[in-house]
Parts: sequence; C-alpha cells; structure tokens
Amino acid sequence: MADAAYGSLPFREQEEFFRRKVNLPTTAWTDVRLHEHDYAFVVAGANRDAIVADFRAAVEKAISGGSTLEDFRKDFDSIVAKHGWDYNGGRNWRSRVIYDTNLSTSYAAGRWEQLQEAPYWQYEHSDWVEHPREQHVAWDGLVLARDDPWWQTHFPPNGWGCQCTVHGLWPRDLQRLGKSGPDQAPAVKLVERTIGQRSPQGPQLVRVPQGIDPGFEYAPGSARLRTAIPPERPEPPVPGSAGGHGLPNLRPAEPLPTPRPVSPDVLLPKGLAPEAYVRGFLEPLGATLEQSAIVRDVIGERLVVGKELFQTAQGEWKVLKLGREQFLPLLAQALQDPDEVWVRLEWMYALQKAVVRRRYIARFAVEGQEVPALVVFERGDDGWAGVTAFQGAAQTADDWRVGLRLYARDQK
Repeated sequence: MADAAYGSLPFREQEEFFRRKVNLPTTAWTDVRLHEHDYAFVVAGANRDAIVADFRAAVEKAISGGSTLEDFRKDFDSIVAKHGWDYNGGRNWRSRVIYDTNLSTSYAAGRWEQLQEAPYWQYEHSDWVEHPREQHVAWDGLVLARDDPWWQTHFPPNGWGCQCTVHGLWPRDLQRLGKSGPDQAPAVKLVERTIGQRSPQGPQLVRVPQGIDPGFEYAPGSARLRTAIPPERPEPPVPGSAGGHGLPNLRPAEPLPTPRPVSPDVLLPKGLAPEAYVRGFLEPLGATLEQSAIVRDVIGERLVVGKELFQTAQGEWKVLKLGREQFLPLLAQALQDPDEVWVRLEWMYALQKAVVRRRYIARFAVEGQEVPALVVFERGDDGWAGVTAFQGAAQTADDWRVGLRLYARDQK
C-alpha cells in the first residue's frame, strides 16, 4: 500500500473486514449509506454482478497484496475494457476514489477493532495531505475516552482523501502528555449538504457534522462489531453435557480453587432500571450502553460484549426476566477472571449436529451467605447463556466441569 499514507502493511482485522463483505450492484453512490458499507462492497454505478466481482478481486488484491495505485489502475483499465463500463469522471480520479476509499475504510475498520482494548483514543491529522481541512487540523491531538459518542461520527477517514488516523492511549500516555484525563469533546455543529445531484433517484438533502464529507459521518467497522455480539440462548446451560458418539465427558481429579471473597456490595440492589443492571455487567468489561467492547479472555480468545446481550431482536430489555440481574457483576467477573475454562462438544440430537461450547466457571464467597455463589458463563456457536446461584452451589459445582479444561486459576 505504498500510495496509502493513512495505512501501512495490511493486517488481519483489515483483511477479514473486507473479506466478509457481500457484493452489491448499484446505480449511484447514494444507494448505500453509512453503516451499510460495513456489510456491502459497492462501486458507484457498477450495476452488474460481474463488474462488481471483478472490482472486488482487484481491491482485495490491493489490500492483501499491497498493490500500489498504479497497479490497481492497470486492473481498473482491464475491467473497464472487459465490460465496456461507462463511468462518470476521469480515469485517474475514478480509479483513485475506488482505491483510496476501500483501503482507507477497511484500514479504519480494522483499527476500530484493534483499538477496543485502549481506554483513550487520540486523533492525529496527517501531514501528508496537500490541502489540509481546517476542522481536521483543529482536531489534531484531541484525546477522548474510547466510548465518547464523538467517535461515532468523527472516526477517520472523515472525507474524500482524508488520511487522519487514531491512536490508542493508556493512562501513562496521558501523564506523558501532561493530561489528568481526556479532553472535552468538541461541539458538533450539523450542516445541510446536498448529495446525489446526478443520481437516478435525484438529489437528497442530508445533515452532517461540520468538517465531515457526506457519507463519512460514521465509524467504519462499528456496526460489524455490534453484530458479532452473540444472542442469548432461550434455554439456560445445564450441568454436564448431552454427550454423543465420541464425545466423552472428562472430569478433573483436583477440586475447584477456593471461592474468592467478595463484598455483598458487589451485588446490585433490587428495583433498578434494566439499564442499570446491564451497566453493572458491561462496565467491568470496558463496554458501555453506547459502545460495545472486545473482551480478551484469560486464554486469549476474544468475545464482543454490548447491551445487545440483554436485548431482544426488537431492542426490548429482557434482563429483568432472567432472574439474576443482581448477580450480573459476578457474571462479568467470571468471564474476565474465571476459576476454570472448559471447552466441549455438545451433541444436539434434534439437529443431529455437534456444537462447540466454551464454559467459564467461578465461585465467590459473598459475605453473609452460607454457601458460595456459583457463576457460569457459557458461549457456544448457538449463542450465550449464564447461571448464577447460591443454593447448593458448593455441592454441584463439579457437575459443570466437563469436556477439556483449557485454564485453571492459580491460587498462589
């Protein structure tokens, strides 16, 4: 990507983001807007499947193989000649738009995923651009919390040819910068812009933040992150496994680690709003109601968490129906710092298929309770499920320890 100053060498998250897109023929660039680009690969005006497929192959080669703009232009010329494509604009301008936009947005989406582990983000204006935008220069060096809503509309690229970037920072980095905390997000002023003057559907009036080109007022990859949140299974996990041919349930000889003491204040009080209980789960994991987060567990696996874990497909809260809303902070701790992690194949007789499920187990000695609290978070190909209980937890905990143990907490 020698011609792309906003990026460097291609990386896994960038390549996977682009690879998961589906090809979509269009008649104009206004046919697909904002977060729809997280799922669809389009070339404005390329309205036949074969043309879109050929352009996709050329762009994918540029991303994964590091093709230069001149390399891409050779592919562009071949595709145009092969299909007799009549496009708008000059050859050099149109080929650069396709090349730069796809490389910059896929790069940004990959960075969005990578940056989820950093608590603070810093905006950096690029000195490579020939004609700097006034607002982008003003945002240079701005430090905001990762979950600040400002990033939802101002995560670069923020316009055609924009090469601004974002860097992740930690508290020590803020100290180095002489900051005691993040900056105040700039006020967002919306301005009206007309788009699609030459579109078959006619012009449209849109409102975008000042300094952002229409079509760039979203964070590439953020919608894809939310869709990676697993749905909740309708049935709770059960001890043991359904078993099946070649699926033995192996159990360890040693006992679980001693339950860790926790204050009863960790449990949430009754009578709170659903949002308060969901925050009690999300915040220890670095997520908020506004922004999802990627949790890297103790064995290095990654799981996306967000409010959608506790919502129906229609966005209605179902956390109060689970009967364990008070224990959600402990469920988060079990996912982040479990006593043990197990993986197993569970045979689903009704579907005649095996499902891989990963189970996080933890016990906590809650002050004032006679038996430890048993907490189980289970993640499978078919979604997630959780269990929190006091009654009989000390006697039944071993029933949950089946399959292959991947991790055991060191008690020293």
